[in-house]
Amino acid sequence: MEFTEWIRGRTDEQLRALVSARPELITPVPAHLEGLASRAGSPSAIARVLDRLDRFTLAVVETLAVRDGPMPRERLRELVAAALAGDAAESGARDAKSGARGTGSGARGTGSGARGAEPALSAALDRLFELALVYGPDDALDLGPGVRKVLEDPAGLGPKAVDAFRHHAPEQLDEMADEVAPGTEGSGKERLAAALAEPAALVGSVSPEARGALDQLAWGPPTGRVPNARREVSVASARSPIEELLARGLLAATGEESVTLPREVGLYLRGGRVHRGLLALPPPLEGTARDRKLADRTAAGQAFAFVRSVEELCERWSVEPPGVLRTGGLGVRDLKRATSELDLPEWAAALVIEVAHAAGLIAAGGGVDGEWLPTSGYDLWRVRATADRWVTLALTWLHMDRVPGLVGDRDDRDRPFNALHTDLRRSSAPGVRAATLGVLAAAPGLAPSRDSVLERLAWEQPRRRGPLREQLTEFALREAEQVGVTGLGALSAHGRALLEGGEPAEVLAPLLPEPVDHVLLQADLTAVAPGPLTSELNRWMTLTADVESKGGATVYRFSESSIRRALDAGHGGEELVSMLTRHSATPVPQALSYLVTDVARRHGRIRVGTASAYIRCDDPALLDQITADRRSTALRLRRLAPTVIASRSSRAALVDSLRAMGYAPVAESLDGDVIISQLDSRRTEGLAPVRAVASPNGLDPGVATAAVRALRAGDAAHLARREPVDAPGGQVPRGPATATISALQEAIKQGVRVWIGYLDSQGNATSRILEPARMEGGYLTAYDETRAAVHRFALHRITGVAGL
Repeated sequence: MEFTEWIRGRTDEQLRALVSARPELITPVPAHLEGLASRAGSPSAIARVLDRLDRFTLAVVETLAVRDGPMPRERLRELVAAALAGDAAESGARDAKSGARGTGSGARGTGSGARGAEPALSAALDRLFELALVYGPDDALDLGPGVRKVLEDPAGLGPKAVDAFRHHAPEQLDEMADEVAPGTEGSGKERLAAALAEPAALVGSVSPEARGALDQLAWGPPTGRVPNARREVSVASARSPIEELLARGLLAATGEESVTLPREVGLYLRGGRVHRGLLALPPPLEGTARDRKLADRTAAGQAFAFVRSVEELCERWSVEPPGVLRTGGLGVRDLKRATSELDLPEWAAALVIEVAHAAGLIAAGGGVDGEWLPTSGYDLWRVRATADRWVTLALTWLHMDRVPGLVGDRDDRDRPFNALHTDLRRSSAPGVRAATLGVLAAAPGLAPSRDSVLERLAWEQPRRRGPLREQLTEFALREAEQVGVTGLGALSAHGRALLEGGEPAEVLAPLLPEPVDHVLLQADLTAVAPGPLTSELNRWMTLTADVESKGGATVYRFSESSIRRALDAGHGGEELVSMLTRHSATPVPQALSYLVTDVARRHGRIRVGTASAYIRCDDPALLDQITADRRSTALRLRRLAPTVIASRSSRAALVDSLRAMGYAPVAESLDGDVIISQLDSRRTEGLAPVRAVASPNGLDPGVATAAVRALRAGDAAHLARREPVDAPGGQVPRGPATATISALQEAIKQGVRVWIGYLDSQGNATSRILEPARMEGGYLTAYDETRAAVHRFALHRITGVAGL
């Protein structure tokens, strides 16, 4: 059966399953099913879908690929059962030797080999039929076009003998064939390939050392390196084990120093098995059992802390934004400062920064050199409920292609990876995170070990292995805990809802700690927050006091500088005392009231403007004190009036110098108004936050249905395509333009064919047989039966119309 006809014979439901599992086949939608079949056989599409297969399903594909043509299902079952039984025997032997888990593991393996072959094979074949990787009836199962070419060394087997010896000289092949297959007919390559198809005699004739070398290559990789691999050697002149194998064709030289084991020899050495160590079921996860409710509460606490860390970062960068490096990214010093301010490890601070950036909460802006500033999207995010804010951040982390875990590592040129740099992008990162969380979802209430997760992923996606993938998996496990998707290493209930496309905010909200709207003021000028503060109170406390310690309760300390910071932001002294009274569960200590009143009384008595800059004060004695202070010498002050002093320093420098001298000046504008420092006023335009590109189950069902409908319609038109016909003989139709247009309109209305006269671009008169479809913009769109194609015709070039 042809593959295209097999595709055409699939039901609409089966085609929807195909395009849903392989959405790349309809990007864009092919014109017909023949185009779909052709695209399904392209190397890139095949490689992409093979990467999604688990170890057992891929082994079924490799078993079919070993044979050139179709294979009966019964023979396929025998080969798969042999591989499963072989794994059970080896597993049982290992367990018996170790004495640790012999009974459980051996029993599981035996069941997989003897009784589990058919159910597992049926499930795998159903999956392969759905993906259009295997097609045909049970007595002739075959791989789709192009699959064998994409699979290099299937099951660790080398190339067939005819391919392994294709670079050998014909004379050399003739000599080898005369020695290993004397008296046979055909070319040297054909005779040698026929002898290697039954290599028992050849393998039995070599020394034990040579047989040992073959056994090392039997289960792959089938290639090796030897010096002078292309040497000319015969059976009689062979002096080493390698020369014995080269002389008999049991090894084929593929380069000056490389050899390979022909596929036929490898299959013989495997004793009828195609695979070794094959499991029909994924390896069990091993780890620590966790109480689900405790894990959920722990994850919820982490989720709350992560949201607060992002909020604190954005608030701090509103006041003191770090600069953008000339090469892009965030400087090492700025990252260390954020690490200290957020009280997090460096990798966790980098995670907070990267997620905030990917979510569109911070972006580069603020001038020529550039600064990292919060965006207007941050203000919208900040006013939402905590659970909704966490969902935004968690979805961003799950789907972003950036890898915060690489921050601090070095590239091939020994340059460090900076946070927010474009070099942190890895296209495979979202897939690895989803696959890692999928493994955790398969074991509710279990915190699997790192090695167990890696082993499970290696079974689920064996073609996607490597050091980077293992590193990305470790990052995913660590970051999932920090973000709050997992708790104590186990997937949380809201994490599962996030992964499965549910309502994680509804699951998370009841688990979050209730924000408190009060603090406990103490006589030592500190305030203790007995829990997470409300968003507004948290911002106000951060502005008015400095965070001294974090933990179950946050301790804030009031100081002259922190009070002045709040006054600079526009708050009055009475307002500060009123806020403290309203939000304190204890009376406001007298020392704190005196501190606020004293700083507020002195705040703003001195005004600084631009002269370059000037100092203005209603108290001349205070200005006398300033000019007499030795520390003011560098300011180069000059008394202009009893209440005004001019300076050549800038306004900002003058304010900072006076504050360092112990005064409390404020800056004023050219109009004499006080300039208030708005700590959250700096914003920049940000990028749109990361969003999922597909539904959790692959392609959207509506898109798949529409694509199949379009494929069916296009295929019907493709099969109904008519061959070109000759135009009638005789005089080309001619007539008035009005009569021509009326006739064409009537033909469109009746759906009939017409014969027209038409002038081509060179002015030559031709005639066509058309099925008119529509007229618009001075053109007629019609199916041209004389060309067997759809064309557009200029109405002014149609000379006349005649009926058929």
